[in-house]
Amino acid sequence: MIKFSPEQVRRYSRHIILPEVGGKGQSKLLASKVLLVGAGGLGSPAALYLAAAGVGQIGVIDFDVVDDSNLQRQILHRTEDVGRLKIDSARDAIRSLNPDVEVVGYKTRLASDNILEIIEGYDVIVDGCDNFPTRYLINDACVMRNIPNVHGSIFRFEGQVTVFKPFDGPCYRCLYPEPPPPGVVPSCQEGGVLGVLPGIVGSIQAAEAIKLLLGIGDTLVGRLLLFDALAMEFHVVKLRKDPGCPMCGERRTIFELIDYEQFCGVGSETLS
Repeated sequence: MIKFSPEQVRRYSRHIILPEVGGKGQSKLLASKVLLVGAGGLGSPAALYLAAAGVGQIGVIDFDVVDDSNLQRQILHRTEDVGRLKIDSARDAIRSLNPDVEVVGYKTRLASDNILEIIEGYDVIVDGCDNFPTRYLINDACVMRNIPNVHGSIFRFEGQVTVFKPFDGPCYRCLYPEPPPPGVVPSCQEGGVLGVLPGIVGSIQAAEAIKLLLGIGDTLVGRLLLFDALAMEFHVVKLRKDPGCPMCGERRTIFELIDYEQFCGVGSETLS
């Protein structure tokens, strides 16, 4: 167990007094590594809460710059950050919140030729992307490397969260074996999104990531949490592993990563 400094004892005191966490659990968090795909709407609250919790290393993948239109929901960034790289803005925000956290920025597009190298060594992946090509790429890479994937998505007033834990439950392809045709599903850029919605969904993603790191509680493996902000209702749908899944099924047919063409009318780099 890590020997805490007096400052760390004060900082993490509310965790340390929790029987389910304690000093041993806090040490585990400080030794953990979480990779965030995107420093946008979902990645912002997830990054801040994971940093506040004391996750020792947070990786952030994003090559976009902060735009005025991001500030309505992407709380990692400030007005003075407009025009800066999101990974730089995210690094400053996280370090300002908790200097214990090491931030590793990746200014790149995820693709079949780099994702396996990037995710290597991370304990949990938090998927905050807003497009189908990247979701499938993350899913397939996580199955190949046996890394849990905390998936979240948002649109207008609705959001959903689940955990894809390879071989312990279904993967993304169990739900959606193939991407939809181009233009069928609109993006948040086209349909809009309530500014506070990604804060709720991203915070739930952070909670699931922390539970996975600590090995406590019941995670959303095999369950899809649906949230409707207008009705203020939560629903849980049970998910089942598909024996015929091309990625994780009994007769697997996908053995290489696939770079899909662009879907939803947006580029694969677009984040929420």
